[in-house]
Formats: sequence, structure tokens, C-alpha cells
Amino acid sequence: MTARLPEKVRVAVVGAGYFGQFHYDAWSRIPGAEIVAIVVPEPEAAAETAERWGRDAPLPIFADPAEMAAAVAPDIVDITAPPAAHLPVLRAVADQVPWIICQKPFCGGLDGARQAADLAAAAGAQLAVHENVRFQPWYRALAEQLAAGAVGAPFQITFRLRPGDGQGADAYLGRQPYFRQMPRFLVHETAIHWIDTFRFLFGEVTGVFARLVRLNEAIAGEDAGHILFDFADGTRGLFDGNRLADHAAEDRRRTLGEMWIEGAGGTLRLDGEGRIWHRRFGARQEAEIAFDWTDRAFGGDCVFHCTRHIVTAWRGGEAPETEARAYLRNLEIEEAVYRSAAEARWIAV
Repeated sequence: MTARLPEKVRVAVVGAGYFGQFHYDAWSRIPGAEIVAIVVPEPEAAAETAERWGRDAPLPIFADPAEMAAAVAPDIVDITAPPAAHLPVLRAVADQVPWIICQKPFCGGLDGARQAADLAAAAGAQLAVHENVRFQPWYRALAEQLAAGAVGAPFQITFRLRPGDGQGADAYLGRQPYFRQMPRFLVHETAIHWIDTFRFLFGEVTGVFARLVRLNEAIAGEDAGHILFDFADGTRGLFDGNRLADHAAEDRRRTLGEMWIEGAGGTLRLDGEGRIWHRRFGARQEAEIAFDWTDRAFGGDCVFHCTRHIVTAWRGGEAPETEARAYLRNLEIEEAVYRSAAEARWIAV
């Protein structure tokens, strides 16, 4: 990369839904950033958001992203809308906006994501995916513990997703009702976070085996399943997901589940409160590992941490960890997971 994001940046946000509010909050705290516009299909639906996040007056609201880009000339467009909107918005603004951030599920899948990466490259725009779970503070702390040899030679990583929000005929209606119509749900919408996080912690994935099921007949896609991962260094991973079951936590959305990392020298455990515990091999007791984090917004303020990382990288003329072209690997693994489940066999990635 050569172009550098300026210290003072004008940001337009696409979307004003439940999760988009975390993005507005994050931008309000990024030094040098100013939110200058909102883009939503129905402007009246964003009136409260425009009032809340406008600095001196309500933010201007546009229905058309190309019209917004021409009128406002933002430095950054942050796309927080549902997946179906991603590629149309990118097509509309890529020639006018030099830096673009896009939420996941990135452009609805691998084909759309590849088109988006090519589109941005052709327009000379920098494109990053807002994959925020790897920026949850407990995963950054776990990465430090692994680097310091806390478990010795690692054997495996396990995450049990247990948000407990998927039961009943009205599942997901309160926050993100579009979840209910997604034909691919558990992996495409949720487990993709841990495909990315597993790679962040353990390195490249070389193969997968998956078994996926739908437990709640009120939704279209799968909501439970197991995914086995092989990593390039010979270690293994297990994602054990069930959106109907819960786990012990004051706020089940804080971590959405629990993690174990096991090795020859011991075990690291993440609990539902965001605490990390370490047990040396052969010991009977765990010890808590202290690390700094703030219980704010979503997932230990990970939306802010991810946004700040992307902005800092672009200001330094560098590619962020979640640069779009590099992120395609996660979607290739996702496709392998669905293929494995469909064919009931191990799939090389």
C-alpha cells in the first residue's frame, strides 16, 4: 500500500440497525474521525440514529450510496448493512471513496467477496472486512499466552458456542430478524468468526470435516453442528456450535461460549465472563490470568478495537489484518465446511 489515510477522516456509515450502533459508537471515539452521513434504504428509519450520533446537528441521511458519495465526499464508507446490500453499495461507491470497510458475512459468500475484492482493486480503493471477534481482548491475550509458551507444544483448540438465543418460534426477532431467512446460518453468519479466530491463534487450516443440523424449524438455516479442523502444523481444532443451548455467564453475548486450548505443558481456558484461566500440566488447580479490557458495547469493545486497528494500519500505509483479499481464505474454508457437511467427508482446503 502507498496511499495513507489522513489523520482527520470523514466517515459515512451504511446501515442503522442493531449491530450498526456499535459501529457508530466506535467511530465517535476514533481520534480524528467524524461521522458525516448515513445511508439507509428508508431514511425515516434512521432519524433516531442521525440525531444521536450527529456532532452538532442530525446527520444527513441518504437512500442512495452513490448520491451520498458525490454529495459528501467521505474518506471512508463503513458498510454495516445486511449481506445482500454489501456488493451493490461497493459498486456504487468504489470509484468515489478511497477506503471502504465492510461487515461480515462479507458480500454474502465467496463469489460475492471475490467480486468485491476485484472491484476495489480495479477502482484503486482499499477494502477491509470488519471481522471483529479476533479483536476481542481475551483472544489478543490468549495469543500472547500462546506466544509465551503457556501450554507448551499445542495439541488442540476447542470452542463451544452456546448463546442460548435460538429457541422458539420468535428466535432472533428481537435483534437481527434477517437471521431467520438465511439459508446458511450457523457457519456463514456465526462460525465464520471462529474460523478467522482459529487461524489468528493457530495458523493456517488445511482441512475440515463437518456435521451440521437445524434444530429450530422456525428458521431456514442450520443452527447447530460440529466442525473439525486440521492445521498446517499438525494441531487440531473443534468448533462445537449450538445456538439453542446456553452457557454459564452473566451476559451470554459477551463471549458467546467457552474455549479450551490444550498442549503438552498445560491448558488455557476462556470462560463466559471473559476470564482466562491457566492450568499447568499435572496440576489440579487453575490460576486466573489478569489482562486489561473494558466491558463496553459488544464483546469487550471489539468493534472499537477492530475499527481502530484498520484506521491505524491505513494511516501507516499498511494492510490491516482483515484486508479483503486475505480474508477470502476464511470464506474458502467456509465453503469447504458446507461441502464436507453435504458430502459427509473430510475436505482438504
